[in-house]
Amino acid sequence: MNKLAIDGPAWLASDIHLGPNNPKTAQSFYEFLDLAGAQAGALFLLGDIFDVWIGDDCIDQPAPWLEDSLAKLQDTAGQVPVWIAHGNRDFLMGNKLARRIGATLLESQTILEVKGKQLLLAHGDEFCTQDKRYQRFRAIVRNPWVQKVFLSLSLKQREAIAYRARQKSMQTQSKPNAVWHDVCLESIAKVLAAQNLTTLVHGHTHRPGHFPDSVAGQALDRWVLPDWESDHLEDNQLARGGWLVIDKAGLELHDLQAKKMK
Repeated sequence: MNKLAIDGPAWLASDIHLGPNNPKTAQSFYEFLDLAGAQAGALFLLGDIFDVWIGDDCIDQPAPWLEDSLAKLQDTAGQVPVWIAHGNRDFLMGNKLARRIGATLLESQTILEVKGKQLLLAHGDEFCTQDKRYQRFRAIVRNPWVQKVFLSLSLKQREAIAYRARQKSMQTQSKPNAVWHDVCLESIAKVLAAQNLTTLVHGHTHRPGHFPDSVAGQALDRWVLPDWESDHLEDNQLARGGWLVIDKAGLELHDLQAKKMK
């Protein structure tokens, strides 16, 4: 498994879902990037940075929203090292994109060491093993041959396919609190035990918080990153977003106002 050691502080975020229909969310994220560029020692974006990513060739003639996002990420990478990881929405991000914004592409799972503290980084969708339908779909779309065929299509064709897949996904998420939409602790425990680790940081589930637990006597310390949403809210909902800071003091989750989340 890929291993990385940094001095810190490390800032971690995920599930921003940048796209043409999320301008307010993008603005909140850009403000976060300004803060990270000034205060972080390294920035890790653990997947679903984009709401959908149909291939790196979309940056050749980027839409206005994407051009803004690329420029902001590039500016941040000029101030602080930036690592990006694949999510379930943007698993087709490649080295061309990474070079464009000055970031480094992470392996799907990475062991990070900060100030002697080792933990596992992941997007998190791979641990939703009770969702059999999704895991079958994930195995198909992560197949290199399937990706090669998909990327051979025109951008317009890929956009249409991605749109249909997104609509189907939204239909199957009518029960967002169902257990199969969350991670399986047993699956996490196996991976952590194999690496002699106890701590996992992930996103994907949109259920942020710190969750100390155990599986069959094995300690399991799980930190879930918040999702970002400022555009599509119900009347009684507040804008969402946040990040995790790892430094010599330990681990702390912060919301958009940099207040510690209990």
